[in-house]
Amino acid sequence: MDSLPIDAATFLILFARVGAVLMLLPAFSEDSVPVQIRLMTALGFSIGLYGLLSPKIAPLAVSQAALPMIVIAEMLVGIAMGMIVKMLFSAAAMAGAIASMQIGLASALVMDPSQGGHAPLLGRLIGIAALIVCMAAGVHHLWIASIAQSYTLFPVGGLPPAQDFAMLAVRVLGQATALGVSLAAPFLIYGAIFNLGLGLAARVAPAIQVFFITQPLNLMLGLSLLAIVLGTMLTGFATAMGDFMQNGWSF
Repeated sequence: MDSLPIDAATFLILFARVGAVLMLLPAFSEDSVPVQIRLMTALGFSIGLYGLLSPKIAPLAVSQAALPMIVIAEMLVGIAMGMIVKMLFSAAAMAGAIASMQIGLASALVMDPSQGGHAPLLGRLIGIAALIVCMAAGVHHLWIASIAQSYTLFPVGGLPPAQDFAMLAVRVLGQATALGVSLAAPFLIYGAIFNLGLGLAARVAPAIQVFFITQPLNLMLGLSLLAIVLGTMLTGFATAMGDFMQNGWSF
């Protein structure tokens, strides 16, 4: 019984980081998932990782006076890690928003809790599809493994390296933008060619409302292009996410 308070403090420190990461990870942090299930998931992960990580945490759990500051620091590290992953995952929604704009569905908006408001229909569709593909490809295992590996990069007991995290966030934001644009590259090329053709047609027959007449054709061709390239887009996104989780946590 003498070791029970130390074990409880060790579990609390572990739960602070694990719970903070899961609060922001895709799939685990969705508003459609009840809060009770998210809490039980965080507790389950903490219990599962306790045996592996407790030797790294237990020496610092002895000091009861420093426990509040340690818990706060662990929460900050977990929030920073979760935000980095969420920023990279936003590339899927970005690609969907670009595709919606190119095929004329930019005004078709749906509620997207992960984006904190309304989002284009195709952005929401591709975001959900990317999440399903990542889960099917086992990328979520890399998310969980990164939590365990984070105790080597960011040892317990110190404040998170704010400058390093800021530099990593800037780099990840650039990677997410580049990834989103590259995933939507077929739609950018299609939009440029289609609008160029419409512009030439409008010059040839200025009395005809070319853009209004050809909008159904734009939708049909755009959705056909989406059906052709969607599988490649999702596979490329899952591969990029997996590569980042394996090699991207470097400062």
